[in-house]
Amino acid sequence: MDAVRVALLREVLAGTEWLSATRGFAGALRSSVVPHGGGLLLVGTEAYEPWHLAAHLVDEAAWSGQPELNPTLVRHRVRDGDPAHLAVGLGRLEAAGRGETLLVVAPERPDAGLLERVHDARRAGATVLSLD
Repeated sequence: MDAVRVALLREVLAGTEWLSATRGFAGALRSSVVPHGGGLLLVGTEAYEPWHLAAHLVDEAAWSGQPELNPTLVRHRVRDGDPAHLAVGLGRLEAAGRGETLLVVAPERPDAGLLERVHDARRAGATVLSLD
């Protein structure tokens, strides 16, 4: 977003809880993603893939000079021939551990299989954040 749109959005949201909640979440995300660590893994549900958020995080990583915010989009279905940045499947969560942050974005309740993988990643030392 350009500066004019950001200013307009701040004006529209002034007086609501959105600004402080967004700042709080952004601070938690920034502090959990360790520079030179394992990085940020972004996963949605089987029905919802957060590619739009991934694109915004890529932009933010570039604009802020914080490459650690550049996410790896973890997908439920990876097809042969997908480009490398879209070819990371759920197996990546099994390898997640200390120094990595897993951001789960779920507009509806995630299925038991995803929740189990997220729980295993947390037990292995990954930091888990979620948006619903």
